Amino acid sequence: MTRFDHFNFNVLDLERSLDFYRRALDLTPVRQKEAEDGSFRLVYLGDAAGSPFQLELTWLRDRTAPYDLGECEFHLALRTDRFEEMHARHREMGCICFENPAMGIYFIADPDGYWIEIVPERP
Repeated sequence: MTRFDHFNFNVLDLERSLDFYRRALDLTPVRQKEAEDGSFRLVYLGDAAGSPFQLELTWLRDRTAPYDLGECEFHLALRTDRFEEMHARHREMGCICFENPAMGIYFIADPDGYWIEIVPERP
């Protein structure tokens, strides 16, 4: 059997990213790993629902240039039963980068430019 475990985003400013994911999506660290020499730090974020899937944020000490995300033709999606509340929060934060009212979804961009789709819980 194979199952999804986690997905990785590399970030330039780990503290800024941790703050963004906490404020925007209520994701919090559930485990972390740091290299003995301090060259990298991995922080795994979990959701309040306790799902087994985690988002890994990787910080590399020697990385100073922004990551090339290509054409952003990939994204992470989160489903919520608080769609309107989150939409208002994200509008206030100024992180909504694309909306598709016909599909009933929107996307936010994190501090490094990664796109995250917000999908409403549907019956």
